[in-house]
Amino acid sequence: MKPPLVFVHGAFCGGWAFDEFKKPFQAEGFEAYAPTLPEHEDGADMGRLARLGLRDYAHALVHQMRLLKTPPVLIGHSLGGLVCQIAASKTAVAGLVLLAPSAPWGVMPTTLDEHGSSFGLSMLGDYWRRPVAPDYGVARHATLDRMDHAAARKLFARFVPESGRAMMEAVQWWFDPTMESSAPAHRIHAPVLGIAGGRDKVNPASTVKRIIQRFPSGQADFATFPDMSHWLIGEPEWRDVADHVLRWLQNRDLSPPTRRRGARSKTLAAATLDGAPAVTDA
Repeated sequence: MKPPLVFVHGAFCGGWAFDEFKKPFQAEGFEAYAPTLPEHEDGADMGRLARLGLRDYAHALVHQMRLLKTPPVLIGHSLGGLVCQIAASKTAVAGLVLLAPSAPWGVMPTTLDEHGSSFGLSMLGDYWRRPVAPDYGVARHATLDRMDHAAARKLFARFVPESGRAMMEAVQWWFDPTMESSAPAHRIHAPVLGIAGGRDKVNPASTVKRIIQRFPSGQADFATFPDMSHWLIGEPEWRDVADHVLRWLQNRDLSPPTRRRGARSKTLAAATLDGAPAVTDA
């Protein structure tokens, strides 16, 4: 039995972020799950969200992974890539795919853009004590910068507040003595693929490469898409990214058998990581 895939979204998003990106994987016969992190759905409890950190996200992910029949391949985007690294350091996974991932504790920024993001957070005051609302100007500048205006507006309309505590632990990890974003490479034993956009201002290729270089030679692979930015899961070339991941899964012997015509895949697109998965036929 080949492993299922669990797609983990980034900050301000939900499982919906993978609605299109996961389709090529389903077409190849993978069981694909795209859950939503705690308190990232409409009507979420903002008081609870403010208290959540990266370890809470990772704990919820690990809990749901253990309800699956076999350890999955985790595919995380941005902050979700960091959550996947933390989860993989806590429990067994079949593989780890990091799409423009946020860096774990100890991996220093490599660009002025990253330092600028840190400074921008500092300007929000005690943001780590409360939820942070999404900002269209920031998203348009750094996250959705290669989307056309209509697509960017449509995506941003679905954005939700993010935990300021989780953002501090990821972006300004040096202020966190408890090292909540720690994900030691020696505790992750599965094959790893890192993918970066050459024009990414949020988690640039130079930093993503530094994340991947923490792993032993032969365990991890790295690829850059030079013309892409941060939204690797939805920019015009997103299908090229998905195809690259599919080839990597095949090369690492993590692909399912040839899919039977008419077979139906299973998804968890509407599930949240607060509770047990309820599998539905797609």
